[in-house]
Amino acid sequence: MRLRQSPRRSAERSISRSDRSSDRPSDHRSNRPSGRPAGRWSGRRSARTLVAVLAAASALVLAGCSTSRGSSDSANTNFIQGTGLISTVPAKDRKPAVDLSGKDLDGKQLSLADYKGKVVVLNVWGSWCAPCRAEAADFESVFKATQAKGVQFVGLDSRDLQITQAQYFVRDHKLTYPSLYDSSGELLLKFPAGTLNPQSIPTTLILDRQGRVAVRALTALTGDQLTKILAPVLAEKS
Repeated sequence: MRLRQSPRRSAERSISRSDRSSDRPSDHRSNRPSGRPAGRWSGRRSARTLVAVLAAASALVLAGCSTSRGSSDSANTNFIQGTGLISTVPAKDRKPAVDLSGKDLDGKQLSLADYKGKVVVLNVWGSWCAPCRAEAADFESVFKATQAKGVQFVGLDSRDLQITQAQYFVRDHKLTYPSLYDSSGELLLKFPAGTLNPQSIPTTLILDRQGRVAVRALTALTGDQLTKILAPVLAEKS
């Protein structure tokens, strides 16, 4: 004969099984998507973090070689916005001459003061900058065409950590005018605030015969563009 369990005993056994189940340690893996091992899930999160870091670093690098149409700070430097990214300063509003000197790519002393009385085209470049490479041949051509008229070109190599990188650039593009070596960017800081944007390379400044900034171009230039903005300064009597 089969004995029937009382409802009370059956309920007690059910409660006992429930208590044992609640005492088991919780499975912390339940927060992971099912079917993914812990190492693989952690690895994917690390990969996403790495991608984000690399993207931020790339943005900083690209900002170093930019032709952004940013503010020209014309209110502080008396620049008059021209076409595109080219700005000019009327002769009566130009700031005093900039004292800029240092070592050239051959280790010799070079100073802008040596060219007082000449119109100086100062081009900020870097061997790592694609627009700088694109304009280099045109700058050399305009230099040769205007040198006899009292124009001197000077390069300012910025942020090339190895001087050999800058030397290769000059050799490959057959540049015959001198360049200051400024791996740290310190020389850029000697210009009045708003004159140069360290994040905008290439940049070209045209200095009048007194060494004052007359024209600024925050973009790469063709030979025709450079000749056009150089002509009015060259035509000035003093």
